[in-house]
Amino acid sequence: DLILTHRPNDYHPDHRYTSMLVQDSAYMVTVPNVCADVPHMRRNPVIAYLSDGFQKPMPFEPTVVVDVGSVHERKMDMLHCHTSQVYEWLPYNRGELDLVPEDEAGRRQYLSKWRTGYDADVAEKYRDRLVELYGESIGGRIRHAEAFETCEYGRPLTDQTRQRLFPFIGT
Repeated sequence: DLILTHRPNDYHPDHRYTSMLVQDSAYMVTVPNVCADVPHMRRNPVIAYLSDGFQKPMPFEPTVVVDVGSVHERKMDMLHCHTSQVYEWLPYNRGELDLVPEDEAGRRQYLSKWRTGYDADVAEKYRDRLVELYGESIGGRIRHAEAFETCEYGRPLTDQTRQRLFPFIGT
């Protein structure tokens, strides 16, 4: 029903290629007999891109912005499992590898501080969309968010589909 992927203009080659493979597969999954061992899908899933800060060729424009405050700690726990990415590669590329603690508790705290700021920035950047989706009283208070932009290669995200895929959004 829903595929989340990176945009095709992402910084990482694996992310770009995955995005292109998802786009290339979008139509083909609905065609009978493309893969004889697997029945074709009756309709395309919704494909949505993860938020990013890239401006070219087009800036990210969120279709849906989701309050992740209630699952923020679980999200941090999952990210904490990706040692090579969150404690090695990304800090190295940000020029702060020397700031990553050696002990587990210190690393988890480092991660939480970094990602909490990121999720808070997403909430602030797309505050208008949060208010539009959740209403003024809730949308104005959301502290941690993730944003997604639907891809034109997938099924359109109608109001009915949005309510089914994101039932926790109020309106």
